[in-house]
Amino acid sequence: MRADRKTGIIFFPAYDWAISPSHPEREERLLYTQDQLREEGVFDIDGITEYKPLVAEKEDILRTHFCFPSVEAVTTDSHLISAGGAIKAAQLVMEKEVERAFALVRPPGHHAMKSVHGNRGFCNINNEAVMIEYLRDHYGVKKIAIVDTDCHHGDGTQDIYWHDPNVLFISIHQDGRTLYPGSGHLDENGGPNATGRTINIPLPPETSDDGFLYVIENIVQPILDDFKPEIIINSAGQDNHYSDPITNMNFSALGYAKLNDMLNPHICVLEGGYSIQGALPYVNLGIVLAMAGVDYSYVKEPGFEYEIYQQTKKVTEYIKNLSDKVLKNYFEPDIIKKNCKVGEYIERRKFPYYDTDGIQENQNEKLLNCDNCSGLYLLESSSDIVSLSYGVEIPINACERCKKIGYEKYLQAKSSKKYNIVQLIDRVTKQYLS
Repeated sequence: MRADRKTGIIFFPAYDWAISPSHPEREERLLYTQDQLREEGVFDIDGITEYKPLVAEKEDILRTHFCFPSVEAVTTDSHLISAGGAIKAAQLVMEKEVERAFALVRPPGHHAMKSVHGNRGFCNINNEAVMIEYLRDHYGVKKIAIVDTDCHHGDGTQDIYWHDPNVLFISIHQDGRTLYPGSGHLDENGGPNATGRTINIPLPPETSDDGFLYVIENIVQPILDDFKPEIIINSAGQDNHYSDPITNMNFSALGYAKLNDMLNPHICVLEGGYSIQGALPYVNLGIVLAMAGVDYSYVKEPGFEYEIYQQTKKVTEYIKNLSDKVLKNYFEPDIIKKNCKVGEYIERRKFPYYDTDGIQENQNEKLLNCDNCSGLYLLESSSDIVSLSYGVEIPINACERCKKIGYEKYLQAKSSKKYNIVQLIDRVTKQYLS
């Protein structure tokens, strides 16, 4: 048997890392997947190859996140290898060693925001964002689309790219009124300079294969066709499965394979999914086969019957009605500048809670409204464990004015006694200072 598309699988189950021995995010989470792929002979298929992950460097993390108090304080080796697995997937695709790549790695990352003080939603480091910023730095990729299919809203990825007009973030998730993290509503549509680049599709509980595939065909695909990304990334959470213990959806393994076939992403990075035996081995098998262009029609988890898990007519109508609103958010977004003129700051207050670690953070974010680049980003952050700290990010396409102001702000903050920690991300010169 031969794969239609050369596909790389980067596998890292993090044998030595778990939130706790009985927590859903624990060592066994990918071991059944590993066994399933080998039992099905996936790696005997010509064109499907397993690769080892890299270890992300400190610079890779600092290119993406403000880590308070430090990278070392908020990561373990497993986090660096998980992020390194995503980077390896990007390298394989960009160097044309493979056409598609799937980073089957843990710990997950899509709840990790720009600022990191600890673990929230089982995530410390945003693997996709670390990979995307690596792509930008090393390969000059400009237009990128992320389609997050995890059942939980990808609030961390949304936060990181809220102000970025060159990254389209689409999150398909269970409605935040019914599930953690309680966000991902229609009116969360991107910052003033990137309105319409954040697209949320909050689905009702008990959405099944029909609903998810309808969304891909009638919402996601038209948006991607218009945006024309250079690369498509699937933030591939598997917890929409009907057997997942912490969600309320009715998706199947075959449905996941069909979704991937329709979406046809260049790279998948594993996120959530906590039905360790009943779902993950079959869902991941289906996705691998779909990526490789191999027949996946036989993939079926034990106990699944389409009629039992079919969505109701009420759910179907809800999703159809939702479609027009979502498409309008992309094609006709309400651009609100909040009376902010060029040269003034767009401000946003945020209060992230790190539920896994029990940490409350307070943020004051400012973006310099610039008509020559993405704008200088400034962040004041404090939490239960770190006193008031300051971050300055000079964007990758920064103009001379924003670079100048950025260094002025950084030096002023360093000389001030107001801040405990001061960090600089300079994407132009690739300096990351603290």
